[in-house]
Amino acid sequence: MGFMQALRARWEQADSLVCVGLDPEPAKFPPRVADEPDAIFNFCREIVDATAQYVCCFKPQIAHFAALGAEDALQRLVAHVHSAHPGIPVILDSKRGDIGSTAQHYAAEAFDRYGADAVTANPYLGRDSVQPFLDRADRGVVILCRTSNPGAADLQDLQVVDGRPPASRPLYQHVAERIARDWNGNGNCALVVGATWPRQLREVRAIVGDLPFLVPGVGAQGGDVEAVVKNAKTADGTGLVVSSSRAILYASDGDGFADAAAAAAKSLRDEINRYR
Repeated sequence: MGFMQALRARWEQADSLVCVGLDPEPAKFPPRVADEPDAIFNFCREIVDATAQYVCCFKPQIAHFAALGAEDALQRLVAHVHSAHPGIPVILDSKRGDIGSTAQHYAAEAFDRYGADAVTANPYLGRDSVQPFLDRADRGVVILCRTSNPGAADLQDLQVVDGRPPASRPLYQHVAERIARDWNGNGNCALVVGATWPRQLREVRAIVGDLPFLVPGVGAQGGDVEAVVKNAKTADGTGLVVSSSRAILYASDGDGFADAAAAAAKSLRDEINRYR
């Protein structure tokens, strides 16, 4: 089963649009696991096992592992998700984008080394920089469109003229249209559109139809769940992968951190479902 098929199946089976971001920060680990030799893997594994029933996917952030020299823990974590919770896809959040053989190696890193079902990618070097990802028809390519960070407007909102009405549109709308129209030949593309921009969510949804959105920015970044769902869901009430990391991972710093994470994931799932 390819990424898109697995994601759609999970939306239905788990009745959830929640994605738990796995961003380990050892300074925030509870004492029970902080001093363990394999603390990064053990912490993330407990989070995964506790929250799995409430999620449509998991999203480990590669820098949080690589900066700690914990690439092996990331490999084992993805393998654990696949073996212990089959059917739940994993998106590797690495925002890769480069040209030629380098892009091919980045695709191999995500899909062959780490075993991810999908990867986030940066489109701003053009199609050839993401083509090796697009060519893996069974894997997902989640491409940056309108990101959740405050500086997103610096470039993504720049007005661009392409000779068609209207006279100009923001760059992120061109990105959305190009991906949906030209890059999605294998049906494996999705877009990153931040929860902090409800109007832009609505605009991008109107451009790309049913293309899935990875939506960061709820929880710690302050995105409004009701606004996200109402502006960006598809006609069948799906189409969204609503990502939360810190608000779930660090819901408690005590011994019951995994139970607290499960409660936070369930609460987010239920809140999303109220507006679907």
